[in-house]
Amino acid sequence: MSLLVVGLSHRSAPVSVLERASLAGETQAKLLQDALAAEPAAEATALATCNRIELYADVDKFHAGVAELSSLLAQHSGVGLDELTPYLYVHYEDRAVHHLFSVACGLDSMVVGEGQILGQIKDALARGQELHTAGRLLNDLFQQALRVGKRAHSETGIDRAGQSLVTFGLEQLAAGEDVAEWARGKRALVIGAGSMSSLAAATLARAGVAEIAVANRTRARADRLVEILGQPGGTGVAARAVEMAAVPDELTRADIVVSCTGATGLVLTAEVVAGALGLPHEPVREVSAGKTAPARNDGPVRLALLDLAMPRDIDGAAGHLDGVRLVDIESLAEASADAPMASDVDQVRTIVADEVAAFGAAQRAAHITPTVVALRAMAADVVAGEIARLDGRLPGLDTKQRAEITQTVRRVVDKLLHAPTVRVKQLASEPGGAGYADALRELFDLDPQTVAAVSRADLNDPNRGRS
Repeated sequence: MSLLVVGLSHRSAPVSVLERASLAGETQAKLLQDALAAEPAAEATALATCNRIELYADVDKFHAGVAELSSLLAQHSGVGLDELTPYLYVHYEDRAVHHLFSVACGLDSMVVGEGQILGQIKDALARGQELHTAGRLLNDLFQQALRVGKRAHSETGIDRAGQSLVTFGLEQLAAGEDVAEWARGKRALVIGAGSMSSLAAATLARAGVAEIAVANRTRARADRLVEILGQPGGTGVAARAVEMAAVPDELTRADIVVSCTGATGLVLTAEVVAGALGLPHEPVREVSAGKTAPARNDGPVRLALLDLAMPRDIDGAAGHLDGVRLVDIESLAEASADAPMASDVDQVRTIVADEVAAFGAAQRAAHITPTVVALRAMAADVVAGEIARLDGRLPGLDTKQRAEITQTVRRVVDKLLHAPTVRVKQLASEPGGAGYADALRELFDLDPQTVAAVSRADLNDPNRGRS
């Protein structure tokens, strides 16, 4: 296994850099295709969320792989390599496995323990499968990461340690009040109809808002979300779909706005928000690149804005308007840094460590399996050849005698091979055991092409790597 991950996240980079380095769906596809075309990578897939961008690959050269993957991330994210490099982290082999398993369990999330990352990992695997850039290693890795994440949530109380980004964001908007008490009876506008926006709408409905308006670039998706919210046995909230062009008018009626779209530019400018509230808008003093002076809103909140998009949907200057409270990814990152850690986190870390060791052992054992299969195939050919030679020398053997001799010879060969093949699999599964496959091939003079053919047959098995 030569697994390499190069990436950046909310832990390594400021939000302003993450915002600029975000990858749209079509950009991710091109990134993966270019990664496979690069010499060091045999397979690749990307995990891109609102607070992380990571490129996973099976490489044959570490240093060349790091250089190539870093350059590709810079090229496709639009952030120069010199600027991006200080924020990149690199994990290799078992450390890369440990990283992904920790991510799957929510240990590396902005809100520790959140479960949304599992769906994003599943999407990353599906994208790699669809584009045929994920091979045996990444299929096995991401499948196991999903199982480890589910195990952590089912066997521990990690869910109590954290919550979804939506819930955490609403808690920040409520500023210490109970979210249900704070939201009850309010009118909400949800901009976007993807998975995060849908979760936001459902969360607001359960919290007791009076109505929800859904705006989306594609009206059909907004209609579908409204239909789901209004299904029998659901939340019972009054929901309606509106055109994106109607957002300024909807702002005049809304108390809460949640926005999470895939737009590359601002969806709500400070001018639009000010106009909806009947406020004059003046430019906010810039204090540093990409940042504005802290807001000074101590009065009553007329409009609460939650921006969960990356890059951001809502102009940061809107948070400086009188009566406006704005929570975005950057402020959530700052708030989550002080969030308490539950004791269950230690239990999850133990699960991750155990699963990393088991995955490494399984991968090392799988590495030697084609060699063992090739050895047994060679032994079977030797038996067949000797039986054929015996038939030529003793043509008078009847069927029963021939069958008994054949079975005896096979048993002898099987007994001779049993102990060494079992032992070599055990040794190969241990750290540093990768060389045993080479030793076995050398000792028995196995044809490398035969071993490679077994590996290809295993890789092309249609039942492998399906989520």
